Amino acid sequence: MHTIVICALSPLSHNPSPWPLPVLLLVAFLELVLTSLCSGRHPLPILWIMPQTAEPGGSNLTEALLPAVQLALQHLSRQPAPLRNYQLQLHFADTQCDNAKGLKAFYDALFYGPKYFIVFGGLCPSVTSIIAESLQGWNLVQLSFAATTASLADKKKYPNFFRIIPSDNAVNPALVKFLKRYGWNRVGTLTQEVQSFPVVQKDLIKQLEKANIQIALTETFSQDPCESIRNLKVNDVKIIIGQFDELSATKVLCCTYHLNMFGGRYQWLIPDWHQESWWSPSGLVNCSSQSLLKAMEGSISVDYETLSAKQIRGVSGRSPQEYQREYDKWREEAGVESSRLHGFAYDGIWTVAKTLTRVMEVVRHKERYSIHQNFTISQKELGQMVFEAMNETNFFGVTGQVLFKDGERIGTMQFTQIQGKKVKIGEYNSITDVLELNRKIRFPGTAPPRDQTLVRPQRKEINVLLYCILSSVTILGMLMASAFLIFNIKNRSHRHILTISTETVIPNMNNLIILGGMLSYSSIFFFGLDGSFVSEEVFETLCTVRTWILTFGYTLAFGAMFAKTWRVHAIFKNVKLKKTAIRDLRLVAVVGGLLLIDLCILISWQAIDPLRRTVEVFSLELDPLGEDIALRPFLEHCENTHMTTWLAIIYVYKGFLMLFGCFLAWETRNVSIPALNDSCYIGMSVYNVGIMCIIGASVSYMTRDQPNVQFCVVALVIFFSSTVTLCLVFVPKLITMRRDPDSATQSAWYQLTQGIKRDVEDTQRRSSITSVVQTSSSRLYSLQTENQGLRRRVMEVNKSPALIGWFESNMDFGALGRNKCRTLPQNSRTSRNGAKDINSPEQLQRRLSLQLPILHHAYLPSIGGVDASSASPSNSTSSLSKHAAMATCSYSHVPTRL
Repeated sequence: MHTIVICALSPLSHNPSPWPLPVLLLVAFLELVLTSLCSGRHPLPILWIMPQTAEPGGSNLTEALLPAVQLALQHLSRQPAPLRNYQLQLHFADTQCDNAKGLKAFYDALFYGPKYFIVFGGLCPSVTSIIAESLQGWNLVQLSFAATTASLADKKKYPNFFRIIPSDNAVNPALVKFLKRYGWNRVGTLTQEVQSFPVVQKDLIKQLEKANIQIALTETFSQDPCESIRNLKVNDVKIIIGQFDELSATKVLCCTYHLNMFGGRYQWLIPDWHQESWWSPSGLVNCSSQSLLKAMEGSISVDYETLSAKQIRGVSGRSPQEYQREYDKWREEAGVESSRLHGFAYDGIWTVAKTLTRVMEVVRHKERYSIHQNFTISQKELGQMVFEAMNETNFFGVTGQVLFKDGERIGTMQFTQIQGKKVKIGEYNSITDVLELNRKIRFPGTAPPRDQTLVRPQRKEINVLLYCILSSVTILGMLMASAFLIFNIKNRSHRHILTISTETVIPNMNNLIILGGMLSYSSIFFFGLDGSFVSEEVFETLCTVRTWILTFGYTLAFGAMFAKTWRVHAIFKNVKLKKTAIRDLRLVAVVGGLLLIDLCILISWQAIDPLRRTVEVFSLELDPLGEDIALRPFLEHCENTHMTTWLAIIYVYKGFLMLFGCFLAWETRNVSIPALNDSCYIGMSVYNVGIMCIIGASVSYMTRDQPNVQFCVVALVIFFSSTVTLCLVFVPKLITMRRDPDSATQSAWYQLTQGIKRDVEDTQRRSSITSVVQTSSSRLYSLQTENQGLRRRVMEVNKSPALIGWFESNMDFGALGRNKCRTLPQNSRTSRNGAKDINSPEQLQRRLSLQLPILHHAYLPSIGGVDASSASPSNSTSSLSKHAAMATCSYSHVPTRL
């Protein structure tokens, strides 16, 4: 262990010397002992722990820092009281960056004395952490100017540890502030799994989450970083925060170059390495220096500021720039290399001096005004006083404002950028939380890169021109349907238009067919409206509207067509229905029933599982007009949870309706009246619609991600299906009317229809007297029985001439016959032989006048000769008289040979 007693002295040597550090320390000791003995200043022992030997390939840090320490002590000696009243004695202990040796050197220094006020220094993380953990037991405070390990910030484990150099975690608030400045809210990290980088990464994640910055991906590596970098690219990470050492940096940059993750689309934030030409390629990478520099161009580094850039004279009475010149002069005279930590060593000596001066002044004050004659202070109390005084340190040094918070230096961070060379672009003041950037910052692109590829949602919308064209075609179809409607109404009395309609007040089936076609046409307009034309709420409503309109249009058109065919089938194929009138009202009721089924299905669909607006998102597509812009296509659909089930119900129902229509068309194919036989056209319509629907549904499903193609297919299917159906129904009627427009044909057809109407009316009248016929059936039976009795009486009369005279006296049929017919000649033979000659003309006339009325009365009601009302007994006499007269008249001309 070497002891250096320093008060005020000139440089160690005025000429560069190749002597080793122990010799220089011994010379300094011998030179300063004499000065110390003559100065009369109060000595303050300080334990300086540092590695004395340099690492292989590196410089000796202690040797490079010694000029800064000497310069600080010299400046202190020139300060006014009370600083000049005290002398700092630095006792050096070589830790050799070895835990065991460092700990032994520390305990030896404490054992052999003297009693130290402060432990100064500490470089190697492992040795420093071991010593710092034991300080509380020794009532000592340690101030380090070189240990940046983030783990030493744990105050529960290292309560008496201070450092004047910012820790590795100090760069994290600066990074967050820089990210916020450029609006980067999405970053990724790439961390090497060595040293203290994982600890820094953990703190960085906390800082980012606190600032609401999204961490897109956190990647770590130990040997090969290429896979981790590739993952960053796959996840579209544009702002990458790297935490790795100089050796791994070349591997990272080489992978970055090969993966093309540099330039204007990416921004790398990496540590600031201070070794010259650290990017020189080694045998571990297959990249040239030019490739590494190209990959590194534009990268930004953030690190603590070694010397303040402010032109302010600090505690020593010198500005940082003036101190730098003095340090370089002392270093060059000593023949040692420069160290980036020299400013912290300089400010560290000043911190120790100001802290101990303040403590000693307090002790002196207490000793002077103490009531005790022998005033003493314990080591524990002294250590607590040093701790409190260190915590209250606040002055402006060569490294900036020196201020501690929980033992951590609140310093200034500087930002540099590689622009062919390292250029300072700004700094961050941790005390005021202010980021200042100059105009030297330059990005490889035209603007700062985005934190991720700008994803612009792009709706796959229907082309406006295509919509206009198909809408125009649809309007033409609706105009054609309107023309058919006008034609149908204007010529409703024509036989080819009237068909077998029995009422002209109620719109006939042709009008319903036209209405269904126009509804189908109108659905095309709604199928072409997407989110580019209407809002999301209106689009969701259109999902339901277009389904309902198309469903009702189909049912009206084909329901009316099939209803017409059913009436023809009912009249010509079912004999029982020939006497039944099938009015248009009944056909309208049939169509209404089909619409009611549609309504029930659609209402259930809407109530249970309504159609909703869903968005299908597709994979990203690069925008050819922008380097950092991607398009995210999306497509709007009308869907629900059980879409397949509801469509299956609709298809099955409509399919059965079409099959039923085909059946009716087949059954009525042989109807001889052309105006009634539409079976051929119905079959063609069903075939057309069926084929078009199958093709349309298949193509529409396959092109569901191409809205223009899908809309075009759906619109054309609806248009051609409706147009062909209307043309098949009305064009033949137009052609027929053009060929046969004369009124004679119309009159004949009118007579035919009027005859059919009369038949229907007769059928209605017959049905009205059915009850009367039923009530008279019993009366007819009694009359038949009476008729049989009368027949027996006739036979008896034929056998007994005496009874004939009785009938003549009681029923004067002869007089009736004489009034109605020509009187037969009478002679004496009649009176004389009447009782004997029963076949004489007189006797024959008498028998007929009696028998015919009886037979007429008994049999004519059963064959329709008389109506039921004339079959009553009250009318029998008049009937007999009437028919007897007729019989007398008829048989009056019978030859005598009868």
